Amino acid sequence: MCLGLPMQVVECHGYVALCQGRGGLRQLDLALVGEQPPGTWLLAFIDAAREVIDAESAQRINAALDGLEAAMDGETDLSAHFADLIGRTPELPPHLRGAPS
Repeated sequence: MCLGLPMQVVECHGYVALCQGRGGLRQLDLALVGEQPPGTWLLAFIDAAREVIDAESAQRINAALDGLEAAMDGETDLSAHFADLIGRTPELPPHLRGAPS
């Protein structure tokens, strides 16, 4: 399994950027997203940026990763980590929904 980690651009040099995120500073390949200015949030997989995201998405992803870590530590009340899912009815994405009857 591969997890995407939110990383924020600190400095950019062409298609390589120094980014800050979970675990500290990392150098990311920007070939898939192009050059990005400092402050931009990216979703990174194995040292490559795959998507430009907004700060709110970065916060939600980090909260979910905190929840995963809490679950691995044995916590059972994970509601604080998944506040965006509380009180919401899950929906399948359009491509997984059946044809209308």
